[in-house]
This record gives sequence, structure tokens and C-alpha cells, in this order.
Amino acid sequence: MTTEVDQGKDYEFKKYKTYALKVDPNQDDKATEIRLCNFCRPHMRAFHCSWWTFFVAFFIWFAIAPLLSEVKISLDISKQDIWTSNICSVAGTIVMRFVLGPLCDKYGARTLMGIVLMGASIPCALIGLVNSAASLAITRFFIGLGGSTFVMCQYWSTSMFSKEIVGTANALVGGWGNLGGGVTQLVMGSVLFPLFKTGMSADLAWRTVSIVPAIVGFGTGFIITRISDDCPKGNFKDMKEQGIMTEVSASASFRDGAMNLNTWLLFIQYGCCFGVELTMNNASASYFKEVFELTTESASAIASIFGWMNLFARGLGGFTSDKLNSKMGLRGRLIAQ
Repeated sequence: MTTEVDQGKDYEFKKYKTYALKVDPNQDDKATEIRLCNFCRPHMRAFHCSWWTFFVAFFIWFAIAPLLSEVKISLDISKQDIWTSNICSVAGTIVMRFVLGPLCDKYGARTLMGIVLMGASIPCALIGLVNSAASLAITRFFIGLGGSTFVMCQYWSTSMFSKEIVGTANALVGGWGNLGGGVTQLVMGSVLFPLFKTGMSADLAWRTVSIVPAIVGFGTGFIITRISDDCPKGNFKDMKEQGIMTEVSASASFRDGAMNLNTWLLFIQYGCCFGVELTMNNASASYFKEVFELTTESASAIASIFGWMNLFARGLGGFTSDKLNSKMGLRGRLIAQ
């Protein structure tokens, strides 16, 4: 049974006077605990909306990846053309991540998350219309914009949880979101594709199957903007109107981040780490099918195993970071990194 905890000062503007979790009033009412089976607003609702939307974004982003061998045959394109489309799908998210960071400081993560997810769902639904290597690369570039939801995912959870547990919170929402990269291999390649193939040709099946994740993505993007909050005390818009939150310049925020050397050190580390994951998500199914002469369904199932590691590996890293931080401060987080 969930118990509500009265926190903070009554005279201060805040959307909720009581919370389902223990919070720290000195950290803007950020939660000091995580209850995975709790879905109450604002903290745990944002937690679950954050990982689920990122999960769906990953599902959309790599929905076509396990079917690229079928795409290659239908369009009569080369392996190099497929790799070009893989690069374009990653290029889209790189551009948008630079843009969305400063915008989160200005508008909050919730609205931007919904907009980007709904936007990425449209080219996902339209990928069946591609008829050349160029159109495949362009379409995957715009689908790849959905991968930038990682920025909102991490910003959102950071806004909701205190510094003592934020590493665990960020790791869980990020890891469970990345899990979508593995699940999409299994669902799209081993479940939906053969299901669609029972009533149509393989060519028509891969051209229509991506409509399913697109519908889920668009619906999710719309719903989360209605059922969640930007931060513990409410939405950025309301807090600015009440005068308890100052207006932030997106350009100034970007400039401050770009001028910090630590930003670029983390940029390089994350690029090496996440770059490997994206390569695996894009190429695994095609590799297994080509090298081991597997069916699309079998290759996709095997390729999904890599993504399933996110279920525990990333959360374990965040938990370790929090524990070392409690004993050694920031240096502990650096050691965990």
C-alpha cells in the first residue's frame, strides 16, 4: 500500500503537496528512493515514462535492422549501401542530441520527448515506400532522430531523483530503454515479419511491418505528455509563470556545456562505448544470416541477445557508481566509469 509523504514548505508553489516517495527538500524535492512497482506522480511516473519512451524509440530506431537482408534483396543494393544507411541512422541522432540538450534546460524533457518520439514514428511508418539506396539512407536518417530521446530520458530522471541515487535511476531508465534495441530484433525479425509473411510476399511484409512500432511510438509520445510532469514541483511552464523558475537561454546553455573540457572527455568515452552497441544493433542480424546461412527469423533471435544485456548490465553500473560516490565523492563515479 503506497503511503504519501508530506514534504517541503506549504507556502511554496508546487503541483503536489504530498509525495509517494521520500524526498529531499534541499534538492528541489527530488526523490531519495526508487520503488520500481510504484507508478505515482511525479517521481515514479516520470521514471517509468522515461524508460518506456526510450525503449519505444530504440524499437523504432532499429525496427528495420533485422530485416536489412530482405531490404537488400528487394532493392537490389550492395552491402556498402546498407552500411551507408546504418551510418545515416546514427548521424541523425548525433545532430539532434547536440540540439536537444540545451532545449531540455529551457523547456524540460517531457514535451520534447513526446514531440521527438511522434516525429520519428512518421518516417518509421513510411520506410516501406523506399525504392533506392538513397531513399533508404534518407529515411533512416530521420528515423534516427528518435535515438536522441536518450537526452530527455537522462535529463528527466536526473530532474526527479537526488544525487545519492541518481546514478542508479539514470542507469535503469537508460538500460531498460536500450533494451529496446534487443527486443526489436526479436519481435520484428522473429515474430512480426514471419507473421506478416503468412499472408503476403517477403517484400511486402518488410515494407508494411514497421507500421506496427510506428503506431505504438506515436501513441506513446502523445500519451506521456498528458500523464507525467517535468520535475517534482510541476511543469517548467507553470513554474516560470509562478516566478520560481528563471528563464534559461538554450544558446547560453549549449555554450557553457561546449566550453567545458569534461564534456568532450565524456563525449569521446561515450562515443566509443555506444558506437559499438549501435554497430551491433545494426549489423548483427545481417551478419548471422550471411555468415552462418540462417533464416531472417533465426538470425534476428540470436542478434537480440546482445541487447538483452541492458536489462541488468547498465543498472549494475549505475548502482556501483552511486555506492562509490557515497564513499569517495565524484572520484568514485570516475572510477566506476
